[in-house]
Amino acid sequence: MVWIGSPAFSPAFAQSSSAPLSLTEVLEAARHNLDVRWAQQEALASQADILAANRAPLPVLSAKAAAGEQIGLSNNALTSQRRIDKSLGLDWTWERGGKRALRTQATQSLAAASQADLAETLVQQQLAAKDAFFDVLSAQERVAHVQAMAQSAKQLALTAQKRLQAGDLSAQDVARVEIEAQRAQADAQSAQLDQQRATLALAQITGRHIRPEPVMQWRVQPQWPANAVPEMGAGLETWVQARADVQAATQRLQAAQAWLDNAQAQKRIDPVVGVSVDTAANASNRLVELRVQFPLQVNYAYEGEIGRAIAQHAQAQELLDKVRLAAQGEWLGLQQDLSSAASRLQGYDTLILPRARKVAEQAELAYSKGAIPLVDLLDARRTLRASLIEALTVQTDYAKAVTAWQLRNRPASALPN
Repeated sequence: MVWIGSPAFSPAFAQSSSAPLSLTEVLEAARHNLDVRWAQQEALASQADILAANRAPLPVLSAKAAAGEQIGLSNNALTSQRRIDKSLGLDWTWERGGKRALRTQATQSLAAASQADLAETLVQQQLAAKDAFFDVLSAQERVAHVQAMAQSAKQLALTAQKRLQAGDLSAQDVARVEIEAQRAQADAQSAQLDQQRATLALAQITGRHIRPEPVMQWRVQPQWPANAVPEMGAGLETWVQARADVQAATQRLQAAQAWLDNAQAQKRIDPVVGVSVDTAANASNRLVELRVQFPLQVNYAYEGEIGRAIAQHAQAQELLDKVRLAAQGEWLGLQQDLSSAASRLQGYDTLILPRARKVAEQAELAYSKGAIPLVDLLDARRTLRASLIEALTVQTDYAKAVTAWQLRNRPASALPN
């Protein structure tokens, strides 16, 4: 069975298409595509939110200067004197009810959810990358099968022409052979087009910006997993709980609970405590003032904020239930896909393909000796071609299923560097 590793990303993958790509190289390239990098930046932004939340309200420094003019009599003369009164104060909001701790707890939970989202994005991108890899591999082998059949049909058409000239074959049979050769050639062209489309999809998911011509020359290594159903490992509940998307939803529920507690804590009034020093121009002493200010909560107790927080908490709980249900469905789906694909692949490997090849070989031999008509030979060839294509489809389905199981069973902490 192919083991999915995570070696260091090689820039040679982005520069050269001469060497066939391995599954490991494709999965590693998917770790660095645009979607993963976007999720990395989102995780960094959530870490910055923790710093913004975990701080007390900033103190407010105030300075005041008041200028006035004092009028009086001096030596029976009217005089005026300018006076300047100065004041310097500091005010600070005293948060009560643990609002700062609750804000910090909520942002920490959201940061943990962003990290889990990053892990889930990594898994999703690698799941898409392995599908694209096996689509290219399947297309490569389909092209090889169809081209070999087209060459064989072309050779049969040339032989039929010679037999027609010798009077050994009817014109109708020659027409049938030529039609079959033309159909085989059309199938080969269609297979090549499918390979080009699969290769472009692989280039897109790996995030390699290369000119179209080299992309069309990409080839992948024939790394088909062995036909053996892997161990299911941990139980359903343990597997579901370890998934990155479930962990992200769990962290968001915890953040919603913290925001709800913070909204309810708004009922605790935050007083503003202040101190100031006042100096009068005509006085030698200073006046020290201590003050406390309270907001007047009249006919409102933050019902709107609390109601919204309650609704968002319920949404977070519904989201967690939805994600868990989807994870359970994926568990059952992976098991069914694995067992079904393995059983079908074994049937094609041990029964259908050997029989189709044997029938085709016997038909070739019998037709060369004139023991069967041309139509029986063509039917045997069509059966072999259909069996080969069907077996390749089953092998691709099995490879996707077993690799998806491997990726889904890696630890959620396996994050990109």
